[in-house]
Amino acid sequence: MIFQYLLELNFSSWLIGLFLVLLLIDIIKNKNPPSFPPGPRPLPFVGNIFTGPDFRSIDKLSEEYGEVFSLRWGSEKVVFISGYKMVKEALVTQLDSFIDRPVVPLFHKVFKGIGVALSNGYMWKMQRKFANTHLRHFGEAKKNLELSIQQETTFLCDAFRDEKGPFDPQYYLNNAVSNIISALVFGHRFEYHDERFLTILRLDAEAILLAGSAQSQLYNAFPGLFEYLPGPHQKIFANYAKIVAFLKDEVRKHQEDLDPTDPRDYIDAYLLEMEKKNSDPEAGFNIESLVVATLDMFEAGTETAATTLRWGLLYMMKYPEIQKKVQEEIDRVIGQSRQPCMADKPNMPYTEAVVHEMQRVGNVVPLGFPKKAIKDTTLGGYFIPKGTTVNTNLSSVLNDKTEWKTPDTFNPEHFLDDQGQFRKRDAFLPFSAGRRVCVGESLARMELFLFFTSLLQNFTFTPGPGKELTLEGQMGFTYAPSPYSMCVNPR
Repeated sequence: MIFQYLLELNFSSWLIGLFLVLLLIDIIKNKNPPSFPPGPRPLPFVGNIFTGPDFRSIDKLSEEYGEVFSLRWGSEKVVFISGYKMVKEALVTQLDSFIDRPVVPLFHKVFKGIGVALSNGYMWKMQRKFANTHLRHFGEAKKNLELSIQQETTFLCDAFRDEKGPFDPQYYLNNAVSNIISALVFGHRFEYHDERFLTILRLDAEAILLAGSAQSQLYNAFPGLFEYLPGPHQKIFANYAKIVAFLKDEVRKHQEDLDPTDPRDYIDAYLLEMEKKNSDPEAGFNIESLVVATLDMFEAGTETAATTLRWGLLYMMKYPEIQKKVQEEIDRVIGQSRQPCMADKPNMPYTEAVVHEMQRVGNVVPLGFPKKAIKDTTLGGYFIPKGTTVNTNLSSVLNDKTEWKTPDTFNPEHFLDDQGQFRKRDAFLPFSAGRRVCVGESLARMELFLFFTSLLQNFTFTPGPGKELTLEGQMGFTYAPSPYSMCVNPR
């Protein structure tokens, strides 16, 4: 009887029935466990894909649903954690709860879960330990890292001085900052007019900008579908393919003239480590991992510090009274007869406060990089199952109204005490915190102080004629200033 009834149904009825069955499966499959973080009601099949992936949308949702809430993109559930106290609880107090990286399809296709930034478990521990040890060896242990940055500031100031009219400083800054990590990793720097290297920097900047678009996030939600469809994700993959080819060429050159008795840089040391770790394949020391690890450090060692410096120069033009106070401190402590050095920093509390405020307000990596719960965890009274993707909203920490007096204003006083001395702030977490804190934090701090101080020692920065400065940035994977032009006036 039932079989006969089914045969008599028309095509529309079959479609309706199929939809209802799939809807029931979707509801059952994606049902939240008890005490799971709340969030906006997801649409059937697609979840919350129409919710913007930018930090401002996340901030608004946090106001509505609390400091721990969830979204669903496709079938992937993501928990967002906001506010200093809750982020600290996740990253510091529960130190080992959220240390793995989830598979993010947009990045997994390029980074493949190997290298330093996106690997997990034993491989991550071995790769990170090696990176920390050898970057320190080729930089700090040889006492040439500070000298390398000082030399690069000279090249950068010369390049700025050669500009006779308004110009966009983006690729000068990217190249200068990248040259520091390039010297450690590749053993050499690149000239500012090296077209091959400038092409790599442009490809990387474009990929980072596209990665934050809503269309690219669709690839993360439905990689199987969008793999074969046009969109910005295809441009991202094409750009990274060219960057990887560039890095493979650098590795090949190192293999050709490697001297096992005298490793010159990170790549040489890695090639030698590959031989030592032949019997331990789980550690991941191979050519593919070397290329990805080099891409990790090259990209991370360029983008965040260079973007912070771009924000810094923009703020100095926007707030000339702050620029003047920094220059007065530089003139008083250093003068014009020598270069700034790290030994000057303790005597320059206002400059250091300005650099920190550049990082706080610049908010370069607002949502950090996703993490994954390695075990069933309770946070803020909510249950987060093992394997759940977790995003810590660093923007909400850097702008937490309970931690900062004027969070929406560029205010160096946030980092100064009543006597005008520099003071550290616990809620200053631009590099994240915990086990996955940025490997290059100490290098970035050194770069920011020396580059920024040298630039303001040599120049006063003003906007290009007729140009209205905007503090509204561009949201990619990082948050960067909108393109601007500036004039440099030698001091």
